[in-house]
Amino acid sequence: MSHYKILILGASYGSLLASKLLFGGHSVTLVCLPAEADLINSEGFRVRMPIRGREQPVLIDSRDLPGKVSAVSAADANPANYDLIGLAMQEPQYGSPGVRELLERIAKSRVPCMSIMNMPPLPYIARLPGVDASAVKAAYTDPSVWSAFDPGTLTLCSPDPQAIRPPEEKVNFLHVTLPTNFKVARFDSESSNAILLQLERDIDAIRMVDGETEVPVKLRFHDSLFVPLAKWPMLMAGNYRCVTADGMRTAQEAVHSDLEQSRAVYEFVSDVCIALGAKREDLVPFDKYAAAAKSLARPASVARALINGAPNVERADKLVQLLARQKGMSHPVVDQIVALVDRRLESNRQKIKSAVA
Repeated sequence: MSHYKILILGASYGSLLASKLLFGGHSVTLVCLPAEADLINSEGFRVRMPIRGREQPVLIDSRDLPGKVSAVSAADANPANYDLIGLAMQEPQYGSPGVRELLERIAKSRVPCMSIMNMPPLPYIARLPGVDASAVKAAYTDPSVWSAFDPGTLTLCSPDPQAIRPPEEKVNFLHVTLPTNFKVARFDSESSNAILLQLERDIDAIRMVDGETEVPVKLRFHDSLFVPLAKWPMLMAGNYRCVTADGMRTAQEAVHSDLEQSRAVYEFVSDVCIALGAKREDLVPFDKYAAAAKSLARPASVARALINGAPNVERADKLVQLLARQKGMSHPVVDQIVALVDRRLESNRQKIKSAVA
């Protein structure tokens, strides 16, 4: 059995996947800010996770796992030293100083790269048959950061599991609120797919100290390029509808305060995915999502970022709208969401300009 060296950009969400990989004995390097890197290098990281049938969540401590974890800054990461690279930052961060240059080195290295973002990188959109990737550039903060990638070396893994950093804990602590599975699509290369398949087996084999209790959050390999898009209907019916004209609401409220509208948006986005080439069985039924949404007692991160004045957020809303247009499809609620996020971002940018002036 091979032990792989894996580089993951983004220590917050990235530590969830890293915890699973360390169980399998693989080495993981997390790319993060200097203060986070110092903390992870001295103390490792913790992931708290609920387990069905157990009253108390389990606490996974990276220091107790067979694999090795380390952390570096973007400037110090050399992609060529790794077998697989994970992208677990939010899309606007890839254009930031240091990260942009690292992304260029990753593209040139041709090391297989697995994105775990809500926004599929632009080269992944180019892998979808019959889609004009250049026509959705407006959804990206800076589309030029993706231009050096060979699309075949890049795949998408759905960020379905939900997690937060509790404000009362140190930055090396992650609390999982929804322990669902990561669903990853194939690469073009069979040798790269073999890495994903081994990681899937390793994660399946994980048991807690008692040797019996399975740990949730698996990696599931799929031949279909469309399976990771199953997150889009959830984002549009839940996450982006946490943004309201006068503030924000929880994801639970966004979905359940008007269940029929939520269902209509969800089904529309599912239909867009099917028009692009997905099969109905690639997607998650609305009722299953609505049941899970009952436990989402916080506003989605996109809504919190907008309220906190972020000048850029991930625009999966705009991406869905633009892809729908390519298929001659539109939905008034999706258009309203996009317009609302546009206005919020414009207002945030104006405030930043005024503060600087």
